[in-house]
Parts: sequence; structure tokens; C-alpha cells
Amino acid sequence: MYNALSSEGRSNKVKYDVHTVKRAIAGDKEAFEQLLYSEEEKLYYTALSYTVQKEDALDAIQEAVCKAYLSIKQLKQPDFFSTWLIRILIHECYRLLNKRQRMIPFEEEELLKKLEHHTDEINHSTELTEMLSQLNPSYQTALILFYYRDLPIKQISEVMEKPVGTIKTYLHRGKKQLREEMERRADCREQVI
Repeated sequence: MYNALSSEGRSNKVKYDVHTVKRAIAGDKEAFEQLLYSEEEKLYYTALSYTVQKEDALDAIQEAVCKAYLSIKQLKQPDFFSTWLIRILIHECYRLLNKRQRMIPFEEEELLKKLEHHTDEINHSTELTEMLSQLNPSYQTALILFYYRDLPIKQISEVMEKPVGTIKTYLHRGKKQLREEMERRADCREQVI
């Protein structure tokens, strides 16, 4: 059923419309597969930003797609198919990581560039990985979706199932904690020198 990440079908990739989602909800397997083709890149890079390893990302996608296929009839608003699918994927990534007891990673370089240009204050991207891993998981998810996936705050609120104001708070507090930790580490380095 699922081969959305194969090289076959990439040329047939089309952006879905609400009608396609409604067909998938009605049980049309081809419509569901068409939806997956339109989302495959977003699914892959989202999963990879959480799991880091390609195999784990593909495992998470496989499970998320199976769960989505089995529960698509529960999707009440076809306009939010993409958000609904990403939410399932993120939950699956967390489940996989908890199962394997790993730290939740991210694309360090991209986040470094976008976090108010503090790259000069950080010696190694592993420091940022460590700092992010110490954040509340909600702050971490919001920062990844906003800075790496470039999702708008409204869509992040849908993915995380939280109000827009809560997402803004997560982003503000997460950035503040990262900034404070960056400054603390920079001060420690200056004292050593």
C-alpha cells in the first residue's frame, strides 16, 4: 500500500485538493496514495528532524501512514489533512524515540542560523543539540516546527493541538532559555580564557 518515498510516482506528484481528501475518507486507496505523494517530502524531512537516522525516519513514516490510513474516516475537516498527518507523524516519532530512549535531535545548522544569529557564541553544534534536549519537549517541538519546518504559528497550534497563544509562549520561552544558556556558556568560555 505505501511506497510514497519510492522514486516511482514522483513525476505524477500533484498537490491535493479537498476533493481528493474526501475520496480518501470514502475509502479510495488511490486518492490516499495521491495525498501521500503530495506530502512525502514534508513527511520525510519532518521525521528525519526528529529521528536523525534515515531508517528511523522511514519507520516512523511507515507507522504514521498506516495509522492515518486506518483512521482517515475520523478526519472531520478535509482542509486540515496535512496538519492531521503531520500530527500523527510527530506522535509516532516521539513514540519511536521513547521506545528507543534517544534524545530528540533536529537540524542544528538550520536552527543555528535562524536563532537570532548566535552562531558565533556556540563552539559546536553539539552544544545546541544539548541545549535543545534540555528544553521542555513542547518548547523543543515548537522551535523545530517554526524555525526548521517554517510552519506558521497557526499551523503549529493545529499540529500540537494547543491554542495559538500557547505556541507563542512556547516559542518565546524556548528562545529565552536557549539565549540565556548561550550567554551563560559564552561567559564561562570568557572566564576560562
